[in-house]
Amino acid sequence: MGDVAPSTQPDESPPAREAAIGTSNGKTFVSPVVAKIASEHGVDPSQVTGTGRGGRVTKKDILGFIESGPPAPAEAPAAAPSQPTAPAPAPQPQAPPVPATAAAPAPAQAAPSQPGESFEPMTAMRKGIAEHMRRSLDTSAHVTSAIEVDMSKVSAIRAKLKKEYEASYGVNPTYLIFVARAAAETLRDYPWVNGEIRGDQIVTRGYVNLGFAVELQDGKGLIVPVVKNAETLNLLGMAKAVTDIAQRARDKKLLPDEVQGGTFTITNPGGYGTFHGTPVISQPQAAILGTYAVVKRPWVIQDDMGEDVIAIRPIMNLTLTYDHRLVDGALAGRFLRDLREKLETWDESAY
Repeated sequence: MGDVAPSTQPDESPPAREAAIGTSNGKTFVSPVVAKIASEHGVDPSQVTGTGRGGRVTKKDILGFIESGPPAPAEAPAAAPSQPTAPAPAPQPQAPPVPATAAAPAPAQAAPSQPGESFEPMTAMRKGIAEHMRRSLDTSAHVTSAIEVDMSKVSAIRAKLKKEYEASYGVNPTYLIFVARAAAETLRDYPWVNGEIRGDQIVTRGYVNLGFAVELQDGKGLIVPVVKNAETLNLLGMAKAVTDIAQRARDKKLLPDEVQGGTFTITNPGGYGTFHGTPVISQPQAAILGTYAVVKRPWVIQDDMGEDVIAIRPIMNLTLTYDHRLVDGALAGRFLRDLREKLETWDESAY
């Protein structure tokens, strides 16, 4: 380089010589003209081989580099575009809301106890009930129909039998017993209401296994014991079976077989005064019957002359929640109508 510099120096024009500036602190400085050209074309002057005194970059050097120099810078930017293409897939991993998933448990963990709150772990029974209820709603197309029943005849017969049943058999002929007996009889004519969907098949039976939702004594759970072949029981037999199985359920003395195999369920929240509800079907059954409080209400009846008159009658609401995949509304309506007919025209000798 020491030999080349003298030979090139005479070729440098006086303006270029004036424009060239020396080095200071190890950095090569360029003239304002060269710096302006380099800035306009995005060229780093330090990448240009200078032919001026001491290796300085002249105007001729920078212009020549711009005309023939892109190959070197072009490869550097070539790597740069490859980097943007690499991040391009990066949005794909971000598309699934991974942070959102992590954020989901955060509210539960981040929610500290508030003043007055207390916590207790869910029991195995409560977890089982929760899972079964959720699965039932996810499985069946729940629809509920309701009907009002004049329980005058049942009420009169019940008053007549109550003392005898309690004294001789130790059982109370509650309204639930009458409804259960009438339901078992009605279900024989409605096999689909007593059936189930199993795969792509409709299962029907020639028997009725009635399940009864029973609240446990601590009030923190329920169990559904089953009265097998309920269609074979008369009113007294139904009263004995239901009383026995409900008591053993509360005492936690049921056998495994006694909580399995139900084909239709009855729930009785009416014992607490409620008059309507939409029970959840016990899978894999097709329906569940809700019985509600007997309430004295003004009721339109016909007198002996065939005239409409208002009388006070004991009225019970019944609901049938059914799986609309199998049971249509018309079928459910006919079932409730026939059940009401049996209750309103109760024949003591027939039951």
